[in-house]
Amino acid sequence: MNTSFTENRKFEKIDFRETELPVGSYEECHFLNCNLNSVDLSGMTFVSCTFEGCDASLAKLKNTSLQEVKFITCKLLGVQFSDCRKLLLDLDFENCMIKLSLFSGMNLKNRHFKNCNLQEADFSEADLSGAFFENCDLLQSTFFHTNLEKANFTSAFNYSINPENNRLRKARFSIPEVTGLLDIYGIEIM
Repeated sequence: MNTSFTENRKFEKIDFRETELPVGSYEECHFLNCNLNSVDLSGMTFVSCTFEGCDASLAKLKNTSLQEVKFITCKLLGVQFSDCRKLLLDLDFENCMIKLSLFSGMNLKNRHFKNCNLQEADFSEADLSGAFFENCDLLQSTFFHTNLEKANFTSAFNYSINPENNRLRKARFSIPEVTGLLDIYGIEIM
């Protein structure tokens, strides 16, 4: 299969459902207001790239390499990030809608999620130690056997985390949201 190498390029307002993004490596590229909805990005490499204002909902990421990739104001509904290549994985998210996305089993140490809607995201068996969920909505997100040590939830909200099946040592929470750690007990807090 032919693969291309693209460097320092700006892709703006392109609908990649109609115009195919060539399989290959993209380095220091900026994708601005592009439509990648349901596009197959499998096997591609993105290094030091920024996706801004893009819709990449249901994009396929089988064996995709995302190194130092930033998503800003993107729509990423149902994306299976856990299909990405694990080596050198480095992601940051700001002002993104990441509902129903899959991060299970991923190494997301020290990742920063800022002002993101992470409703119903699955973080099962992920390593989120040192992660920062700054002003993030985690309604019905799944944390199961997740390493949350030193994670920062002080401005996160709507989370429900079972302290009995997740690692929470030195994780940071704030009042009143910290009551989300007690949901499993079915108690009423007045």
